[in-house]
Amino acid sequence: GCWSDIVGRRYSLLTCILLSALGYFLLGTSTTVFLFAISRVPVGIFKHTLSISKALLSDLVSEADRPLVMGRFNAASSVGFILGPVVGGYLTELEDGFYQTSFICASIFLLNAGLVWMLPWSEENTGNREHQEVSKGTDSFSAKANCDLHLKSATNGAMASGSFFWSPWIQVATVMKRIKGIACSDLWDIFLVRFLMSVAILLYYSNFSLALEERFGVKPLFAGYLLSYSSALGVLAGCLLGPITRLYQHNIYRMLLHSSTLTCTLILLYASALSIWMVILSSTFLAFSTTIGRTCIIDLELTMGGSEASGTLLGVGQSVTSVGRIVAPLLSGIAQEFNPCGPPSLGVGLALVAILIMNANKQKYCSRGNVKLKNQ
Repeated sequence: GCWSDIVGRRYSLLTCILLSALGYFLLGTSTTVFLFAISRVPVGIFKHTLSISKALLSDLVSEADRPLVMGRFNAASSVGFILGPVVGGYLTELEDGFYQTSFICASIFLLNAGLVWMLPWSEENTGNREHQEVSKGTDSFSAKANCDLHLKSATNGAMASGSFFWSPWIQVATVMKRIKGIACSDLWDIFLVRFLMSVAILLYYSNFSLALEERFGVKPLFAGYLLSYSSALGVLAGCLLGPITRLYQHNIYRMLLHSSTLTCTLILLYASALSIWMVILSSTFLAFSTTIGRTCIIDLELTMGGSEASGTLLGVGQSVTSVGRIVAPLLSGIAQEFNPCGPPSLGVGLALVAILIMNANKQKYCSRGNVKLKNQ
């Protein structure tokens, strides 16, 4: 994400797509465990095309339209996550299905690279559009924001003249400087809220099938159907983000607070459920609240940190979520040793802490644009 702010979205997106294709190609040709492990390295490092695509979308659309566009983008991604396991499972059952699936994945990435190359690009115009938007903005945008935007325009000009071919050391130094800017910024509370809510939701879904079997005696197949049902509702929620945003008069902080409160309540309902119907009810509304909350936290990051560093902000946010994915299984295993309802109960506590942090920083979130990255 940080690198895409420096060299431009097109070059970084192409690089990530092509190296991901290479990883899946190596996976399809691997004949030993060592090659199998090596093939995962480029995929693990470079398969962040969704984050860069979100950064690109934030560059192309206005701040008012951003939640709607992000919601539709997340809905389209969710469709892929629903269909992917089904298609992949079918292909894997064929003779040499695993290798065929790997080559098909590599081919799809190459197709995406071709589409990215063919798309019209004008990052310089994007920078100018953002500069015009900020010039017309309210007093909540500080002079530092305008200074940062001039810097971004200059950066975009450098991109046009070939910053992709800068010395790798210069690029690394610039990336480290931007990461330092994030570390020295006042955005820690937003990332902490994202981390806590991510872990809370992951605790809800962790060992979901096992918990349902222990508590209600249902088969894992039912749990699979319930998860697919929730994913389908998540797609619907992404499509409904536009009307919901207008209903809240584009108050993203209020949307995030309400969706997080609803998420906390629904996880509590699941933890205390006495029948499977209460689980189905909580899963139904949780699909909506988590989709809305995920989109709102991204929009709040970009609003508070400034869209001129959108790649960096989205990349750090994705890294925070990834840390949550590492921590959640450990916490879930420990909590489930004591009680099958332990993981969701712990998730309720973490979500409650996130809500309290949001309430404590309400004034900061509402005065949008005042918090900018330092030493950018």
